[in-house]
Amino acid sequence: MAPTLVFDIETIPDVAGLRALYELEPALTDADVAETAFQRRRAAVGHDFLPLHVHRVVAISCVLREGDSLKVWSLGSPEDDEAQLIQRFYDGIEKYTPQLVSWNGGGFDLPVLHYRGLLHGVIASRYWDLGEDDREFKFNNYIGRYHTRHVDLMDLLALYQPRNNAPLDEIARLMGLPGKLGMDGSQVWSAFRAGRIADIRSYCETDVLNTWLVYLRFQQMRGVLARERHARELDLVRTTLSRLGEPHWRDFLAAWPAPA
Repeated sequence: MAPTLVFDIETIPDVAGLRALYELEPALTDADVAETAFQRRRAAVGHDFLPLHVHRVVAISCVLREGDSLKVWSLGSPEDDEAQLIQRFYDGIEKYTPQLVSWNGGGFDLPVLHYRGLLHGVIASRYWDLGEDDREFKFNNYIGRYHTRHVDLMDLLALYQPRNNAPLDEIARLMGLPGKLGMDGSQVWSAFRAGRIADIRSYCETDVLNTWLVYLRFQQMRGVLARERHARELDLVRTTLSRLGEPHWRDFLAAWPAPA
């Protein structure tokens, strides 16, 4: 059975790119550049969510379930640049050929990684294989929306109808999971400007773990995991987190009490 890799990214405005695209004055601060982009976006489309190609990746967090082990972590170090983080992500796919799992990965995370990887000259041959190197990838690859090598849980549960999409935080909390802890996506830019990259990585890790726990319930619903196996997987998560010991994992466990 292939390893399972659940992933999530956090992004900020690509200030350098926005300066170039909008030909802004060098004297403008990064915050002013971003605010200019937000204002232009609001004027154009009514909201300030920037186009995906001008999102700069500052964190990629993963859950890797392989063999008897479970690992949850953020790729690279807080000092690594965007190109290094993205290359590490694709290197993992090259190494493991995993089952990819995300929440809205097809609508946000992967397109961002496509654009930003393209800008940085990242190599991702296994990920982009459509059957040229491995014949099996012709019929089941990471790119096809209705293929299963990448499962975008939000897209699948909504039956590929955007009007049916649900937020991960709400689904997680309705399931009795902690949901978002510490911040949400709208606060990442201000946290980054305050130098809180470690907090951003911790927040991203809790998001990706929520996704893994939702995926486990999904696997139970579709009959892949029997109830006993599902319970053992939850025990493995709790045991793994208790060994990690970082404050965000203590908070996660406190918000997710074990059943009596």
